[in-house]
Amino acid sequence: MTDPHTPDPLSAAVELERLRGTMEAGFARVDGSLALLVQRGDQTDRQLADHEARLDALERARRPLAGVTAMAAVSAIAMTAWRITAR
Repeated sequence: MTDPHTPDPLSAAVELERLRGTMEAGFARVDGSLALLVQRGDQTDRQLADHEARLDALERARRPLAGVTAMAAVSAIAMTAWRITAR
């Protein structure tokens, strides 16, 4: 008869192998998740760079607009003054 409290070396090895398999599967899942997060981070960085470039282009295109508006206002004032003085 065997003592029920005595561990069987074969069952311990089997349990350790199961634990190893479980750990490998868990690490593979974590590696996959980390790779996905890195990929999403790279996509976010590319989107941010694209948005910044588009915003810079919009800001550069807007700068001449203030000058054109000022020239239109000055010419409107000049035309109004010319019409008033022409009467």
